[in-house]
Amino acid sequence: MLDINLKEVWRYRDLLWMFIKRDFAAQYKQTLLGPLWHFIQPLFTTLIFVVVFSKIAAISTDGLPPLLFYLSGITIWNYFSSCLIATSNTFVANAYIFGKVYFPRLVMPISVVLSNMVKFGIQLLLLIAVMIGYAFNGVDIHVGMHLLYIPVLLLMMAGMGLGLGIIISSLTTKYRDFTVLVTFGVQLLMYATPVVYPISAVQNPDLKFWLSINPLTPLVEAFRYTLMGVGSFDTMQLLFSGVFISIVLVFGLLLFGKVEKTFMDTV
Repeated sequence: MLDINLKEVWRYRDLLWMFIKRDFAAQYKQTLLGPLWHFIQPLFTTLIFVVVFSKIAAISTDGLPPLLFYLSGITIWNYFSSCLIATSNTFVANAYIFGKVYFPRLVMPISVVLSNMVKFGIQLLLLIAVMIGYAFNGVDIHVGMHLLYIPVLLLMMAGMGLGLGIIISSLTTKYRDFTVLVTFGVQLLMYATPVVYPISAVQNPDLKFWLSINPLTPLVEAFRYTLMGVGSFDTMQLLFSGVFISIVLVFGLLLFGKVEKTFMDTV
């Protein structure tokens, strides 16, 4: 049994909603462009990837326009990385709140995951707008019933980000090194995931094997496939990812539930 009361989390859903609004509003508070950064950041990153990986390195984009290929990868990756980085600092960043007021501590990382879904929705609209622009210019984009899988892929990414994030957050109460390493680790993980290259472009069989057992690989590939018909949609690999994510999430909840009882003594 999970040593954590999920029903209690539900009873605090009003507080959860308040944290969601706070997380979304506070990120770009007192900035000149505000929420426009949700559009600017992925576009700017995409343009850099186009120059570096398409123009200079000449890496294949599976027949898609480079701008569209990289923007699709960045959209789904940004959601995962934002969830992981923010939730991995739950205990340390919110110790001042946890020490004063009682509420289920799991509310905090869940609010991060849900508020990032709003940001993902905004960036997905940007991606769809770019897709429509290319379609009007004669680019063949295959859109079908696979679009219905996008919520499932998003939930799997949410589970992965939440599970890994609360595991790291639990460890950082004693080992602060993880706080420093997590951002660097996420950047390395991106290059071990087909965000800036398609898995079909990897020719080395050993390297392709290691990339294929990355549970994030089928999610990114399937995301592109559901939107544009490019990439791969492997049911067995997605099932493997689902099992892996479930194990990580359950272990994370167990560890989080154990640490939250004593973390004030170590933070």
